[in-house]
Order: sequence, then structure tokens, then C-alpha cells
Amino acid sequence: MTAADPAGRFEALPLSPCGLGESPFWHPDEAALYWIDIPGRAIHRWHPAGAGHTAWSLGDSPLDEPGCIAPLLGGRLLLAQRRGLRVFDTATGRCGPLLAEAPYDTAHERFNDGKADAQGRLWVGTIYEPRDRAAGALYCWTGGRLNRVLGDVTVSNGLAFAQDGRGMLWSDTKAHRIDRLVLEAATGAVSARQPWKQFDLRDPAQPLSTYGGRPDGAAIDCEGACWVAMFEGQRLLRLAPDGTLLSEWPLPVRCPTMPCFGGPDLKTLYLTTARHNRPADELAEQPMAGCVLSLRVAVPGLPVHFAQG
Repeated sequence: MTAADPAGRFEALPLSPCGLGESPFWHPDEAALYWIDIPGRAIHRWHPAGAGHTAWSLGDSPLDEPGCIAPLLGGRLLLAQRRGLRVFDTATGRCGPLLAEAPYDTAHERFNDGKADAQGRLWVGTIYEPRDRAAGALYCWTGGRLNRVLGDVTVSNGLAFAQDGRGMLWSDTKAHRIDRLVLEAATGAVSARQPWKQFDLRDPAQPLSTYGGRPDGAAIDCEGACWVAMFEGQRLLRLAPDGTLLSEWPLPVRCPTMPCFGGPDLKTLYLTTARHNRPADELAEQPMAGCVLSLRVAVPGLPVHFAQG
């Protein structure tokens, strides 16, 4: 991989690009970065010390498409695929039986962004692929049950939990909106869904060069600021707890997908990106599209939460 950021801020992992990288997290016990490639139907792991890379294929069926992963104790992963929830064993490279079947029509919907909270509950939303109405939903996997929590979303994304465990951010990428939910840590009940940040919609005739993008994946740092990847906006934002813009980073790629914090000090920001279905001229100008980018930052992020299997 020889691609470079023209501005010199971001570095790309020296790997072949993904079609659509997503769901990155830093595994503290393994000192490794994990992420998925949705159209590539694969899980990736990168050890910065020694530059070790492992990729696991998840299969050839559309039902094998991954939406997100979360770490489990014992070197396993909780994996949300189009077909449902499963456990993936990194030692064997194999998936276990279904923990929960997909609660939707897999021809039109799939699991998308998901993360575990401090209590080990996995929150995972769906994307309604026709994108013509808000027919997706947010689910919670807890106690061996998959419960539907909220609906009225088209592209569920941007899940991020406040450090105190009492707040949760949740995006609808299609609506260009981030909502804030009140989370009851003990029970997992959510309430008080309110718009937290609304971004301008794109006019169909508007060129991408003047478009700010729509909120995709997100991560919260130890000061409570939310880092948001703006898909098609070619920028990464850092927002204050009240939604005020604190800082903005222009990117060498049009389509960032999700940030996370890693490294021993959690001051390395990793950012997955996409190249799947992008125009050929755009890809020619942006060779880092699909790569995992990294940036050293001043404020550390929060450690990943482990899910309960």
C-alpha cells in the first residue's frame, strides 16, 4: 500500500483496501485492532506491533454479510450478520450456531452498526435497504434474548455511550440526524429520544464538493466529545456534549464510516472508510478509499465494552 494523505495528517494501514470497512474496535488484551468488511464478508485483525494481519472469510452467501462485531471474553467475538447473531471464534476461524435469528425480512433489511454497553448488552440497529421509509429498528441483545427497542429509523448508525452510562447517541444516517437517548444502566430501558444534532440534507443537484455529509459511525472520548464520521462529506467532526462543533478534520477520502480509539494510551484514532460502489474517477483521485486510516490525537478515547455472549 503506497497511498498517502496529501495533507499529511492521516496514515493508512499497509493493507489492501476494504470494500466497506466498519465496526472497528481496539482489543486491549490483544493490543490489536479489529474491523469488518461488509461487502467483502470478512473480519480483520491488525497487530501494530509486528504489523501482523489476519483476515477471516465469513462465507459467500449474502446472509453472511456482517453488520458489526463486539469483543467477548475468551478471544471470541459477538457477530451480527444479515442472518442473525452468532459467536465467532478467532482461534478456529469458525462461527457458532445462531444465537438469534434475524427479526426482519433479510431480503430488504440487515443488521448494521452495533456496540456493547458497560453492562455487556449488545445494541444493534438495522438498515432498511430500499431507504424509502423509516422501517428499520434498534435491538438489544441481553440475557439470551433479542428485544426490539425502538423503530422509526432508515439507516441505524452512530451508536455511542456516554462515560457515565446514562446517555446514548444514535444516528439515522438517511435522516442526517443524531438523537440522544436516556439510558437506564441497571435495566437497559431507554427513554427521552430527542434530536441532538441535525445536519443539512443534500439537494439532489448539489455537488459532493459542497456537501457536508451525513452522520455514520461515532465514538466518544474521555472528555465526553463525540467524533462523527461524515459519510460522503470527506470530514471527521468532534462535537461537544451539547452538539457544538469543536473541531473538524478534512479527510483524504470521500466516505469515512466509523472512528474508534486504540493503542496503549487510546490516543490513536482509527477510521474505517469505504470504496464500494464509488465512482471510478473518485477512486482514482482518492487511493486511500477503503483503507483504515490512523491519526494521533491529544485526548484519549474510552475503552471498548465487552459483550456478553
